[in-house]
Amino acid sequence: MDNISIEEFIKTQNPYQTILERLKDFTPNGVKRVDIPKSDGKTRPLGIPTIEDKIIQMMFKNILEPISEKKFHNHSYGFRPNRRAEHAIAWNNRLINQSKLHFCVDIDIKGFFDNINHTKLIKQCIKIGIKDMKVISIIKAMLKAPIHHKNGEIEIPNKGTPQGGILSPLLSNICLNELDWWISNQWQTFKTRHTYSSRNHTYRALKKENLTEVYLIRYADDFKLLCRYRGNAERMFNITKLFLKNRLKLEISKKKSKIVNLRKQKSEFLGFAIKAVRKGKKGKRVAHTWMKDSAIKSCTTKLKETIKKIKRKPNIKKY
Repeated sequence: MDNISIEEFIKTQNPYQTILERLKDFTPNGVKRVDIPKSDGKTRPLGIPTIEDKIIQMMFKNILEPISEKKFHNHSYGFRPNRRAEHAIAWNNRLINQSKLHFCVDIDIKGFFDNINHTKLIKQCIKIGIKDMKVISIIKAMLKAPIHHKNGEIEIPNKGTPQGGILSPLLSNICLNELDWWISNQWQTFKTRHTYSSRNHTYRALKKENLTEVYLIRYADDFKLLCRYRGNAERMFNITKLFLKNRLKLEISKKKSKIVNLRKQKSEFLGFAIKAVRKGKKGKRVAHTWMKDSAIKSCTTKLKETIKKIKRKPNIKKY
């Protein structure tokens, strides 16, 4: 927003002293609203902070991430160290191949980053282990950073955390961590009366409890629930929708949220289409993944643009 690079900031100011003074009574400089085009023709709003605010956010991320990581669920894969999209796809495929879970609950949170409830998020930050009230007050101030629109208007947000902020991905995971563990405790991490040495014994004990067998895969705000039976999938769809609304103050997209029988239909996840297809003489169902149509179109467009650049300037060192 201030059009100053990190190099210019270091040259023209004493970075350590400048940041130290800012933190004594922190007020964010504001964020520049930029609309980035999406593959479906719509736009994604980004909030770009000033270089000073980026540095402060990175400092906070480096301190708060290890605290939060201890409490995050094992099958949350987005914006976390040593976890990537391919790990989420691998876990999804393992559940289809080995556990034979073929009913998929696809849930899309409507405008997730723009609708995170500030009051709820601050409570979640404290609960996850961020106890220093000075830190909490600075996070509150960051959430209220003025948004500068192209037309000159300035907006003070009462909800949401701007995409484009360095701290926003961590805050989004803190927000949805409550959902992760709530779903997980329906089955996967439900505490049985006794501790069993084998998974088979644990599984039998869980079945006796008359619970809903469900497994979570989440990458940022893109998440799936895999179930063995349609009835379980329908129950999880309904109660998850209520949990998001009542506990996290978030709505789902009715158009994009659905239950998919992977034996008959595909489900899309992280740029891939996924379906449970028959393979081999016994006809065992296994996960088949391929790039979804919009991802193929996007890659083809980028490839064509790169080829044009190479033709104009055939210098292999640039590529």
